Amino acid sequence: MFKPFSLILSLLAAVALSGAGASIAQGAYPSGPVTVIVPFAPGGSVDVAARIVTQRLAERLKQPVVVENVPGAAGTIGTQRAIRAKPDGQTLLFAVASPITVAPQVTPGTVKYDALKELVPIAPVGVAPFVLIGSPALAANTTSELVKLARSQPGKLNYGTDGVGTSMHVSMELVKQSAGIDVTHVPYKAGPQVLTELAGKQIDLAVLPVSLAQAFVKDGRVKAYGVTSKARWPSLPGVPSLSESAEFKDMDIESWFGLLAPASLDPAIRDRLAREIAAITAEPEVIKKMDDAGLKPLQMGPAQFAAYLAREKQVFGRVIASAGIKVE
Repeated sequence: MFKPFSLILSLLAAVALSGAGASIAQGAYPSGPVTVIVPFAPGGSVDVAARIVTQRLAERLKQPVVVENVPGAAGTIGTQRAIRAKPDGQTLLFAVASPITVAPQVTPGTVKYDALKELVPIAPVGVAPFVLIGSPALAANTTSELVKLARSQPGKLNYGTDGVGTSMHVSMELVKQSAGIDVTHVPYKAGPQVLTELAGKQIDLAVLPVSLAQAFVKDGRVKAYGVTSKARWPSLPGVPSLSESAEFKDMDIESWFGLLAPASLDPAIRDRLAREIAAITAEPEVIKKMDDAGLKPLQMGPAQFAAYLAREKQVFGRVIASAGIKVE
């Protein structure tokens, strides 16, 4: 005999069990140690930012969180490894603009991925401007003196970056375009190497993240001409913003540091991680560590972060096209 009420009860029970199963599955994350790939060398600004948050992330997830440095090719090698990882949340990527919104546009012949399609943005961690710095031997002490010097001898001055087509390279090209100056690019393998060479008077200029360069600026080992943010930066209050100079009045560039994961990540895991990062970057102790490193917390949900990256890709794309930066 057909019993509608019994059938309804059975269906409700099945739905309840299914929901409980989903909750259990979500609650089981992570199932073991989490690997966070940093696609740059240890000791650089990206590595420093990653380690500020991963210790607290491990405590909140109650599982080890291991930072794995996979440097090379402007961050694209480590990024490719993250893209190929299983999308279960056990492997994450801690990145900046270079391998995400810059490299695919600069080296389309070798960078075969589309980061904004093959990775899912989780949350930014922090943001910092770049700072235009010079060798202590350079005969210019202010931004206006530097522009005058560069204009007087086109192509004679040079600048170092962490490679062709990186965010440092693109940012310096924007500086060149804004001021109408011609300085020669000297690519290195890593930002810390550029800083050492600059302090050693081997090169003339660089645009480096504040988080990397500020100790050298404070110690007077390099000259600081200006930060690329619209306003002065709290950790370097004595350094002007480039936007204070007529040549750079529209300058406003900041470098983000954030967490991404392979595409197809379960939205429940993505949202869990986003909540954890938001909570971590609101902690006073973490804010203090970030400030000491020249960083400022940046809070966005996954959708906001994705839109932010899409806009950045467009802005950098215009600079790349104008400068003719392309590596085949």
